[in-house]
Amino acid sequence: MTVITRFAPSPTGKIHIGNLRPAIINWMFAKSAGGQFMLRLDDTDQERSTEAYAEGIKTDLKWLGLNWDIEASQSKRFDKYDAVVERLKEEGRLYPCFETADELERKRKRQMARGMPPVYDRSALELSDKDRAILIAEGRTPHWRFKLEDKSVVWQDLVRGEQSIEASSLSDPILIREDGTYLYTLPSVIDDIEFKVSHVIRGEDHVANTGAQIQIFEALGAEPPQFAHHNLLVGKDGEGLSKRLGSLSIESFREDGFEAMAVVSHAATIGSSNPIVPHQSTDSIASEFGFEKLSRSPARFDVAELELLNAKLLHEMDFSLVEARLSELGVEGGEAFWNAVKGNIEKFQDVSFWWQVVEGPIEPVIEDAEFCSKAADLLPKGTYDEESWSAFTGAVKEATGAKGKALFHPLRLALTGQPHGPELKFLLPLIGEKRAAGRLRGEAT
Repeated sequence: MTVITRFAPSPTGKIHIGNLRPAIINWMFAKSAGGQFMLRLDDTDQERSTEAYAEGIKTDLKWLGLNWDIEASQSKRFDKYDAVVERLKEEGRLYPCFETADELERKRKRQMARGMPPVYDRSALELSDKDRAILIAEGRTPHWRFKLEDKSVVWQDLVRGEQSIEASSLSDPILIREDGTYLYTLPSVIDDIEFKVSHVIRGEDHVANTGAQIQIFEALGAEPPQFAHHNLLVGKDGEGLSKRLGSLSIESFREDGFEAMAVVSHAATIGSSNPIVPHQSTDSIASEFGFEKLSRSPARFDVAELELLNAKLLHEMDFSLVEARLSELGVEGGEAFWNAVKGNIEKFQDVSFWWQVVEGPIEPVIEDAEFCSKAADLLPKGTYDEESWSAFTGAVKEATGAKGKALFHPLRLALTGQPHGPELKFLLPLIGEKRAAGRLRGEAT
């Protein structure tokens, strides 16, 4: 069997950290199994779906490195859905219902008041052709429900183990709205069949839907895919993220300067037994995937944890991965500069600050003008290397008697204008003799 998974966002908004998790889990499993990953745009809601959001989703996935092998848009497949609808109507599995939303709500309230489960009572099946004609003449337009068979639906969930749902505990699902538009369920099943999706991997909030969907697969004569329902994402406080998703979009992470691999590494490992560590490639992440590693407890997202992971990723990043990006920023210090400063940056754009410190001009901070002037006279001549700093500070210590913080702190302030930063044995060769001398004498160079 060829493994085919799918990520099926609706292009009615931006991808956020909450729906990135099913995307990365589907992608990881497909790649770890040597299979294919599908991007399916669930754009049947044509009033809210836009091409701009669809392109934004593709841009986000490409930025994250989650490239897809198959692509489809549901808005281009209505003829296929319409044909299946006619078949289900003819077989008596799809039936019209005329209750309004208010009438259905009143029914549910009455059932709950009597201690009964709020399951649709199938009263629409008792309508005669004459009853239906009268309702249509009154201006009523039906919605259409799928008639479930009264039996247990059992499947082996790859995360949750054996699952069983009594169909009698479920309402017959609405597949078509009054206005003729499709809800998610039927187009999804039809697409999964046609594109031979082998595994449906999604959040555990869809477990109850699976019972009904399996019956639709069976009604269409298809073998249901395997299902896996993973844990959901919550905030660090354990609360849902729904009110904060606008600020947690993948686009916002990109604009805020996060590394794509930091976002992917975090989304792939939270809520699992894998350690939350930075990965430099998506292949590395895929190789560590396993359904058995997913926790049953909610996955907690904390942007502060993502920030730490982002910094660690940069601290471990090889120069070859950033050479072109440094050039784009006008940073010309090469590998020596990158290795000198990468341990002191949290976002990649921070390199521009440290390049300004190296290249100048900066305003040096002079705590003791006499001490710094004497240090300037003791600077080595010519080209510097990593041993130059030790030779320089040794000479200053011998001449002034200063040591420890009294020696190093005023030199750092004068040479960089900063109280903390990269090791000066690496920065001094980049700053050079001329700029170092000027800064020690209080010049903005």
